[in-house]
Amino acid sequence: MEEDEEEVLCYLDKVLEDVGVFECGDVDLESPLTPGYMLMTPVHRNFTGDIEKGLEMKKLVLSGFLASEEIYINQLEALLLPMRPLKATASTSQPVLTIQQVNTIFYKIQDIFEIHKEFYDSLFPHIQQWDEKVTVGHLFQKLASQLGVYKAFVDNYKTAVETAEKCSLANSQFQKISENLKVKGPKDSKDSNTHVTMEALLYKPIDRVTRSTLVLHDLLKHTPKDHPDFPLLQDALRISQNFLSSINEEIDPRRTAVTTPKGEARQLVKDGFLVEVSESSRKLRHVFLFTDLLLCAKMKKTSVGRQQQYECKWYLPLADLTFQTLDESDVCPHIQVLPEHEIEEMKIKISVIKNEIQKEKKALKGQSRNVERLRKKMNEQESWLLLHSPTIPFRIHNKNSKFCPQSYLFLLSSDYERSEWRESIQKLQKKDLQPCHLTSVELQVLTSSCFKLRTVHNIPVTSNKDDDETPGLYGFLHVIVHSAKGFKESANLYCTLEVDSYGYFVSKAKTRVFRDTTEPQWNEEFEIELEGSQCLRILCYEKCYDKMKLNKDDNEIVDIIMGKGQVQLDPQTLESKNWHMDVIEMNGIKVEFSMKFTSRDLSLKRTPSKKQSGVFGVKISVVTKRERSKVPYIVRQCIEEVEKRGIDEVGIYRISGVATDIQALKAAFDTNTKDILVMLSDMDINAIAGTLKLYFRELPEPLLTDRLYPAFMEGIALSDPAAKENCMMHLLRSLPDPNLITFLTLLEHLKRVADKEPINKMSLHNLGTVFGPTLLRPSESEVTKGHITLASDIWSHDVMAQVSVTWVQVLLYYLQHPPISFAELKRNTLYFSTDV
Repeated sequence: MEEDEEEVLCYLDKVLEDVGVFECGDVDLESPLTPGYMLMTPVHRNFTGDIEKGLEMKKLVLSGFLASEEIYINQLEALLLPMRPLKATASTSQPVLTIQQVNTIFYKIQDIFEIHKEFYDSLFPHIQQWDEKVTVGHLFQKLASQLGVYKAFVDNYKTAVETAEKCSLANSQFQKISENLKVKGPKDSKDSNTHVTMEALLYKPIDRVTRSTLVLHDLLKHTPKDHPDFPLLQDALRISQNFLSSINEEIDPRRTAVTTPKGEARQLVKDGFLVEVSESSRKLRHVFLFTDLLLCAKMKKTSVGRQQQYECKWYLPLADLTFQTLDESDVCPHIQVLPEHEIEEMKIKISVIKNEIQKEKKALKGQSRNVERLRKKMNEQESWLLLHSPTIPFRIHNKNSKFCPQSYLFLLSSDYERSEWRESIQKLQKKDLQPCHLTSVELQVLTSSCFKLRTVHNIPVTSNKDDDETPGLYGFLHVIVHSAKGFKESANLYCTLEVDSYGYFVSKAKTRVFRDTTEPQWNEEFEIELEGSQCLRILCYEKCYDKMKLNKDDNEIVDIIMGKGQVQLDPQTLESKNWHMDVIEMNGIKVEFSMKFTSRDLSLKRTPSKKQSGVFGVKISVVTKRERSKVPYIVRQCIEEVEKRGIDEVGIYRISGVATDIQALKAAFDTNTKDILVMLSDMDINAIAGTLKLYFRELPEPLLTDRLYPAFMEGIALSDPAAKENCMMHLLRSLPDPNLITFLTLLEHLKRVADKEPINKMSLHNLGTVFGPTLLRPSESEVTKGHITLASDIWSHDVMAQVSVTWVQVLLYYLQHPPISFAELKRNTLYFSTDV
């Protein structure tokens, strides 16, 4: 009992120290909501076990946090108090501040106050009526989901402080106000009002997110894993941590300061794992951006038990750093870029290992030796993927190198990431920076400090995550990009969408260019496949048509990024079938979009059409009989158009087409519109490719039929090449003629697309990945018959990954096979019999 009491008291000291307002001795022990009162409750003094102790500790953490929330709300209220009269006088003949100055200084304070007031009012009764069944995770999850307002505040923070300082110098009345703001003490505290400066209060929101994240850590520590709160708190922590890693950390000097020999504060602004091209090979580096220099390091190998350390590979003063483009005389190192199918194959291998780990964990019940072996193997493969996937160049130069111009080349996974690093460096370079030179001792001290200062701790691979962490979303994200506002001049504008996949970001969709406007209205819908994704990024570009104004980046012509932003893909928000509308703010630009999520099972379930007309959702045999054709008209026309003008298109069949265009084509084919050929010639080629995929997806049963599904699964698993050949050909013969002829037609088309892989980046493997799940999948009856392992979990992402691998293998087998003739196939004698 004494040990328990001591632990609680130690924690209490820590909570109160973090709050930073009163010490342990100042707590009113009679107050029903102070941490001190919680120590006096009978429940605490009668722990019956670890669970009870954990829940009581959780209550204590919550009580301390609630007390600090009250103080924080009072601080925000103190900021808002002068805002209202200042706004009121702004429109009079004797304004203290202009309305623009008021809006800049107090930017987003009202929104932050309302968020925390609502949170406080919701949390208060839960702690008052505390018992072991009380849940608060949903409140923290909602609080975390509103962190976007903090991003806007953080981006404006420096401007707000500078504006307040200038106004104080120019106006004595405002100076008097800003130096003497009154903050109310807690209502149950003996403390009266305290006087605080406006600058100190403006820093409070910056500090609050970090403290909230620390509290979430503590709540999880004292919440049983089977408690309903656990996954909700875990998700709130994930969102908070992702937010913290995305904001500019230079505004928190207390956490990131390193003192230089001259007594100046060198602060860590940004860090992360980047791929460096060194000596023509790829190296994974941890790069640290300080206020005056960029440091590139790698993790040193240390003996067991010793703390890990960094080894500095090089550093570059920001005063000497430039982004100038390469001259023709500069030698560009050869960058090894792997064929995309190798990247896709590695993804499949990782998915298979993930599934094996899940099976082992269920079977072994705690015996983890094999699990650890599989984890190690997965870590190696994910690290390989992380190293070989990035292809976007990011080059920096040293303009003051003594002997020759030095340049360093990194490869990044997205334009978003490249823009983040470039903007962070350029922002620091606006200050009066002086070239700096570090002695070997100074460099060693700085490199050693990186381990504690880093904000990104692990390379972003699955094996670095706890088992209980949210695995991300698997399925399809539907996104409508509506419109954008905030552009100062007319421009040719478009957006791209990126989602994270296997530790890095991939561009998935692109809107059309809206020309000569300040308010583009795209209203375009996209369907994006998610593979454990947790974040959606939207980038807004200005399309450059004038070759004289083109921006060059590392010898690569690129359009200008006007703004960028990201949003966490919160499963709780997206699990609703309804559209969720949101706005991303980026550099003064607001992009409005909507999204909804469809799980993999729902997106691939087939619902036969009840209509007799049309082609979508109608049996292929009915369509070909009606058309008196061997292959449906829609398949022939889409293939012809793709081969005419889309076969050289990068990512054809992988990049999403605009959903509204696809729906327009679907309606045209369904009603047999006379203008179909005109529509096809005018339509974006990705929409036509998407229409073909949608046709196969909406067939009442897969092209390779429900009946033959188990046999295809068994046939592809055969080891003997001759037996596999005989079986797989026999299965094709067993298909109905319309299915077989259509499949062979599609097969030859996809081979012709893959022949252009050097241009369109679509290998046979990529095409197999795109079409495999559409052409072959189990019916509901096959699941209930038990043909699929773990039938009850059939649509869990791990099982789906395993089954998807088999679908891809079946299609890939036929894609890699020499040309298959319908007539020859039908003539062949059956040597090997397979029950179907």
